[in-house]
Amino acid sequence: MKIKREPCHWIKPPGPVADGMRIGLLGGSFNPAHEGHLYVSDVALKRLKLDYVWWLVTPQNPLKGQTGLAPLAVRVRQARKIVHRPRIVVADLERCTHTHYSIDTLKALQRRFPRVHFVWLMGSDNLAIFRRWKRWEEIAARVPIAVIQRPGTILSALNAKPMQRFAARRCNETLATEKPPAIAILDGKRNAQSSTAIRARAAAGEALVRVIPPC
Repeated sequence: MKIKREPCHWIKPPGPVADGMRIGLLGGSFNPAHEGHLYVSDVALKRLKLDYVWWLVTPQNPLKGQTGLAPLAVRVRQARKIVHRPRIVVADLERCTHTHYSIDTLKALQRRFPRVHFVWLMGSDNLAIFRRWKRWEEIAARVPIAVIQRPGTILSALNAKPMQRFAARRCNETLATEKPPAIAILDGKRNAQSSTAIRARAAAGEALVRVIPPC
């Protein structure tokens, strides 16, 4: 008989935590982590005056398949290699909480750290598909959302259903302490790098090595 594991109620904080802190949450597969993730984090840290950004490396993205997905430990290790900023913390909290959906992870974090001001971070490319996330409306009702503009997805993000619904709640630097639903669109020097492109280039490089005859 398979025993169902319930999410743990005690979560070890991956970094410094104190009442009133402003912490951004950037979830994803990070397969692999890249400069685009750093860009989103840096813009949010500066514009929203956050204390920290936590990268939540998920064991499995429910909207993506397992094909090409590196093991969780590998992705966490790679992410930590490119982070050279003390205010960005790489964590695999979902390994403890046994949650698979962002809403469940968020609820676990808010239950564990009720006096922390969390902000959900995402690139504008993710806002365009946000309505496909499980209980996305509840996420928006629980935590302010900061959308960092990414090339090629700016207009589609502005026309996304969440923006249409919560357009009246748009705000900026005060977002972390705003009562949700609240969405801010942040801009900066844009970075177009993506994990998909990195994996495609790596695969193309491996194929080229296989077909080039030895000297």
